[in-house]
Amino acid sequence: MYDEGLVFDIGLHRGEDAEFYLAKGFRVVGVEASSELAKETANRLRAAVDDARLTIENVAIADKSGPVTFYLSANSVWGTTNPEWAERYEHQGYERTTVTVEGVTFSDLIARHGVPYFLKVDIEGADILCLRALLDVPDRPKYVSIESEKVRWSSLVDEFNLLERLGYHQFKIVPQHKVDKQVQPSPPREGKYAAGHAFNYGASGLFGEEAPGRWLTKAQALALYRAVFLRYRLIGDSGVLHKVRLASGAVYQIIREPGWYDTHARLG
Repeated sequence: MYDEGLVFDIGLHRGEDAEFYLAKGFRVVGVEASSELAKETANRLRAAVDDARLTIENVAIADKSGPVTFYLSANSVWGTTNPEWAERYEHQGYERTTVTVEGVTFSDLIARHGVPYFLKVDIEGADILCLRALLDVPDRPKYVSIESEKVRWSSLVDEFNLLERLGYHQFKIVPQHKVDKQVQPSPPREGKYAAGHAFNYGASGLFGEEAPGRWLTKAQALALYRAVFLRYRLIGDSGVLHKVRLASGAVYQIIREPGWYDTHARLG
């Protein structure tokens, strides 16, 4: 059975999400491959670390335990173990460096800390490793969110098929580029009300029953993503108009940047 008081923050970064989960009264296990970011977050949230409400694992999620190559990006949110994603980000003008970090399987992480109530995963191209690992454990988190695939439609469908195999049949599609506009419901529907908390651009935002939008079936969710993918193909990271720059900016006035989306899933 999942632990109702536990949240996994896989892709801790600077603790923007962990800070919100802590304020809502949850214990948090945060995973961050960058030693610099892990130390920075530990220092900033020292009180939560000291009283064991926050545990930081300075490791990378991998398909097997042992040393792995981690690509650090000049844009700190784009660190990844996925070479294809690292190359994509480099083509967008962000320099990268490589370091060797300790890799752990998600199954090992669950064995150490238990099954969380909510699993947030945002590790730039490696989210699927966490979902695959859940196939090998008897219990699943009640809620999961992952950063959705935005290049290959077949990979996005694979994500939904895997979620369905895991027992997740209800979904929300949340535009992450609008997360700074999210407002907590009052009274809260998950944990406590995090008084005074505002979401920064790039944070994961609300989760579970508080995540914006209505719960959808798999077919309804994929129908929404078809429209999103059309925009990706036009003006996404690898879109046909991505490198087009008209002096008037007309293309970008007509077709806005598509942003990126998280898929939230609920058991049942």
